[in-house]
Amino acid sequence: MSTQHDFDFLIGAWRVAHRRLKRRLDGCTEWERFDGACNVAKTLGGQGNWDDNIVNLPSGAYRAKAFRAFDPATRTWAIWWLDARTPHAIDPPVIGAFRDGVGTFECDDVFEGRAIRVRFQWSRTDTASPRWEQAFSTDGGESWEMNWEMDFHRLCGAGALS
Repeated sequence: MSTQHDFDFLIGAWRVAHRRLKRRLDGCTEWERFDGACNVAKTLGGQGNWDDNIVNLPSGAYRAKAFRAFDPATRTWAIWWLDARTPHAIDPPVIGAFRDGVGTFECDDVFEGRAIRVRFQWSRTDTASPRWEQAFSTDGGESWEMNWEMDFHRLCGAGALS
């Protein structure tokens, strides 16, 4: 059952190894790899957290933020993504919970004009290298295309971003 401490594993500074499909939802199997950095801090009296990210895409780096908030009434989390490349648009929140050490969060969205279901999954949260994965579904969640994964590696000392 989810609690407001589910994301405590993520608090701190991280180096991030990204792997992303070059094209999504078109049968592409070619992946690109790049790095990034992330700093995560608690907010809302510990009932939420936010992270500040640098994503070093091969086409150029950008900044982004994730915001997470826990609802104790429903025992679920909502996660929002704000990308500096489109600073006036915040993505719809994925909502979900942790079960058996894996956090699964979903929402309906639109990708390149197509209605999709989005899934974020957090795993390996009890290790030194947690993993985040993103997948899209065009059939209401019957099948999924995993299109982005991030492996986090904790940094010691000062924060990851400047």
